[in-house]
Amino acid sequence: MKVEQIFTGCLAEMAYYIESNGEAAIVDPLRETEPYLRMAEADGAKIKYIFLTHFHADFVSGQYDLAQKTGATIVFGPNAKTEYEIYNGTDGEVFNIGNGSLTLLHTPGHTMESSSYLITDEDGNTPCVLTGDALFIGDVGRPDLATKDGSLTEADLAGFLFDSLRNKIMKLPDDIIIYPNHGAGSSCGKNMSSETFDTLGNQKKTNYALRADMTKEEFIDEVTTGLKPPPQYFPNNVRMNKSINVSIDEVLHKGSTPLDAATFKEMSEQKDVLVIDTRAKETYYEEGTIPGAWYIGVDGNFAPWVGAIVNDINQKIIFLADDELRVNEIVTRFSRVGYDNTLGYLKGGLAEWKTQGYDVDKIRSVSAAKFVDMLGEGKIEKAVDVRKETEYLSEHVVGVENFPLDFIHSNFAEIDPSKEYFLHCASGYRSLIAASIFKANGVEKVTDVRGGFEDIKETKAPLSDFVCPTTML
Repeated sequence: MKVEQIFTGCLAEMAYYIESNGEAAIVDPLRETEPYLRMAEADGAKIKYIFLTHFHADFVSGQYDLAQKTGATIVFGPNAKTEYEIYNGTDGEVFNIGNGSLTLLHTPGHTMESSSYLITDEDGNTPCVLTGDALFIGDVGRPDLATKDGSLTEADLAGFLFDSLRNKIMKLPDDIIIYPNHGAGSSCGKNMSSETFDTLGNQKKTNYALRADMTKEEFIDEVTTGLKPPPQYFPNNVRMNKSINVSIDEVLHKGSTPLDAATFKEMSEQKDVLVIDTRAKETYYEEGTIPGAWYIGVDGNFAPWVGAIVNDINQKIIFLADDELRVNEIVTRFSRVGYDNTLGYLKGGLAEWKTQGYDVDKIRSVSAAKFVDMLGEGKIEKAVDVRKETEYLSEHVVGVENFPLDFIHSNFAEIDPSKEYFLHCASGYRSLIAASIFKANGVEKVTDVRGGFEDIKETKAPLSDFVCPTTML
């Protein structure tokens, strides 16, 4: 029996392809369907089932489009309700795939329909279990995403999760392999490992939430403490995962429309259209960009940052790309988090824009060493660290304020457009995003610190490893 983990780094997400004797199943598929169709075709297999561990909050899953193309049955656990046809499995129900099977284990807590899937191979062995967001490597699913006013609290969900782990997952053999749905970098947990699988036995030793002598009350307190607000797009993705959405093929067709420079300029000047520059940082620095464009590089954590800072999921978007061969990839990444209203890209890129004589905007930048020198000489009016608060509190440059990119819009009233700002993050990706948004919102004197905190630490900058959070006020 083939069990293949499909890791998507941008989302820190793991989907699964399972095949036996000409029948296949996909677990937690992404929006795009072609990769799964190609895998089944290569094995000469028919996709029989599409299993969902739960309604995902951090990406739009592709079960509906995939079922339309394959005739596969979409399976959720108990309590799931959708606009499209699904099969609600029951706890302990077995689904045959070729000469093997999957057994549904209802494991509520992260969400109420949350389910894990125990794999049984052709020889009757149970080598692995797919735990979705119930159990991660090093962590468990956060219990605050499926709360309901007046009925379910995060403490209630945490209690259900405690029972699910103790009564379902932890009773499995210690040598069974845990295959979760997410890894480090996902906002679905708070302490996930960069490892994408592990034995249950090792997780019992190393995962704080599986401590043998932990009481239910301790567990609830542990998993509900320190949770930060989830990204604003999460509820939209849950809603989309319960609905019938525009087909991925239609999204790709519309979003990959080539726009000549004149058309792109006309659209970029419309108030309801957002321009996003997806090119490499170095290209963005050297060549400049379209006035008013936001920078979100496709080679970073592109989709989560789109979801975190583009507030309207129906936002009309046009974009710049380094390579026209990557246009479909970029539109796909927008769609993974539900941003389906991409209208096209600048054909010929910034070179064509310049050929037409249109204006180009640039973000100023300095090296980390220059930044530290200027800071020490008192030549910087506003030095700002845009990393998460937890990163900032762990270690930061003395005298630098914290202004997390995650909350840039809700906190932007604290920014004084008349002042000069120097921004840095860990490596330079997030600070460039922030700098572009500052510039698009009228802050003319904004400078990005290249290399970010990683390069700053190589200098003699004074660092602090703890301080009460500061504000921009």
